[in-house]
Amino acid sequence: MLAARLLALAVAVTLAFAATAAAAQGALEVARDGEGKPYPSRAIRMIVPFPPGGPADIIARIVGQRMSGEWGQPVVIENRPGGNTAIGAQMAARAAADGYTLFVPMDTTMVMNPLVTSSLPYDPLKDFAPITLLTKNMSLVVVRSDGPRTIRELIAKAKANPGKLNMGAGTITSRLGALLFARTAGIDVQLVPFKGSPEIGQAVLAGTVDFALDSTGTSLPLIQSGHYRALAKYSNRPLPILPDLPSLSVAADLPALEESSTWVALVVPAGTSPAIVDKIHREVARIYADPAMAAKLQAIGIFPVSSAPAEFDAYIRSETERWSKVLRDSGNIKLD
Repeated sequence: MLAARLLALAVAVTLAFAATAAAAQGALEVARDGEGKPYPSRAIRMIVPFPPGGPADIIARIVGQRMSGEWGQPVVIENRPGGNTAIGAQMAARAAADGYTLFVPMDTTMVMNPLVTSSLPYDPLKDFAPITLLTKNMSLVVVRSDGPRTIRELIAKAKANPGKLNMGAGTITSRLGALLFARTAGIDVQLVPFKGSPEIGQAVLAGTVDFALDSTGTSLPLIQSGHYRALAKYSNRPLPILPDLPSLSVAADLPALEESSTWVALVVPAGTSPAIVDKIHREVARIYADPAMAAKLQAIGIFPVSSAPAEFDAYIRSETERWSKVLRDSGNIKLD
């Protein structure tokens, strides 16, 4: 009887091992492209709907470089700015759903554009398959180094010169946040919209705008070099790299202004194989699990965040609901 039991146990273990091996092999086989080749078997392009140098471009290049090293295939960054990210989104939406075109949208692309634009050349929920968030940025209120030293000084200057100060912002989310700040603070300033952070930096340094909302990632080098002065962070979250920078809600005594931030994500054209989506998601999670990578990103003011595809999809929908309410409550705010 003992021999029979041992034989039965051995058979069960063998069958279990075979089943596990078959499942693992099957998983490997599922992650194949449209030509039946293991994914990826050729170069991948990653479309960024902004000019080089902004937070979306920076995170795309860092993640893309690590993907390329791990997978042994080039990941080519393709910058397609314009149309509040709609140009890049349209190009990505029309690409083949084979995993070889990745798209790096922002909240503007997936949430704000549908809320403020009557006709878009893409549908964020129908044309894309969500993969993961990449980062949640933090906006800073910045001036040139010879500008006001505090938020209260900036507000006082604006009130003393109604309609004469220019305020810069890039994405629709940033523009809305900037206009909400101006309205809540009771100041009359002119909004100057820009395509991306590099243009904002040039405008602040040239004096074309008196102050701006810009991301931490692109503001930080200018702050550290003494060209920018950060007056406040438009968030109540901690910012370890600038620990003494006050929150806008506190510094300006405007508690309603708790948060205005943007986020960057990763998606693929709808219809892409779930196995490929899963492989890309797992690769991003693996990259972010590296403490050295997390430290590198945080050192340049980028806060890595990853999420499962289903979680990201739910987040897009919740953000759409949140900003819909903000826009309704804000009345006739014009973002351009």
